Amino acid sequence: MKMSYPSDLLSTRAVIKPGLFAVIPKEGLVNNVIPYIQKCKVSIVASPKMGANFVEYVVTAEPEGGTTSAFGKEEHTESFLYCISGTLDVKVGEQQATLTDGGYVYAPAGVGIHFENTGETAAKLLLYKQIYIPWEGVSPHICVGNTNDIPYRIYDEMSNVYIKDLLPTDIGFDMNMHILAFEPGGCHPFVETHVQEHGAYILSGEGMYLMDDTWMGIKKEDFMWFGPYVPQCAYGVGRELFAYIYSKDCNRDVTL
Repeated sequence: MKMSYPSDLLSTRAVIKPGLFAVIPKEGLVNNVIPYIQKCKVSIVASPKMGANFVEYVVTAEPEGGTTSAFGKEEHTESFLYCISGTLDVKVGEQQATLTDGGYVYAPAGVGIHFENTGETAAKLLLYKQIYIPWEGVSPHICVGNTNDIPYRIYDEMSNVYIKDLLPTDIGFDMNMHILAFEPGGCHPFVETHVQEHGAYILSGEGMYLMDDTWMGIKKEDFMWFGPYVPQCAYGVGRELFAYIYSKDCNRDVTL
């Protein structure tokens, strides 16, 4: 993309509070060279360098762009891919699938995900990886699906707030991915303060979000990270559904 001199003073909506939370708008994203990902613009939006216990990426894949080696194939690393837009061929273990808008795939630890943009235009996707915490006698399995095939359910008995679970909720999984959506005027039922951390990418709309002690406007294509115990909640504002896909660690005790 051709860059030009700014027409005004440089400014940003980005807010980075290491160990607490981060808001990263798309305008500030820069490209990172990842040796095994080609013909892609890759922005690392969450990592242990800011305090997160996972790594998340926003990726734009040009036609024929993708992996030359599996993403998240390390022995103890589990991984997830979400197709925001475009067409991707993916391979997870021996399984192959074609993902379109809303498609996703989860790979258990050590399996990894191959992807390639097989469309004629750029594809946009999210990549996510973290260390899997095993539990005796159970294990996760490969999951392939599309969020458009999953109906929303009412969130905490609030008729204007909805949620989707993308992964199974059984004890073999130590993480999940959800889509949370607010009609204009919808909100969390209370200010949440919990041990789980979240990485959240805004899929549509606008919201007012409380993180720690700061209210701020959030909109489509922003990325947010919340650290453990950071108070957080949101109101949906604007004219359309305020919706985001977010990660959650779950089903495990805290180790000392």
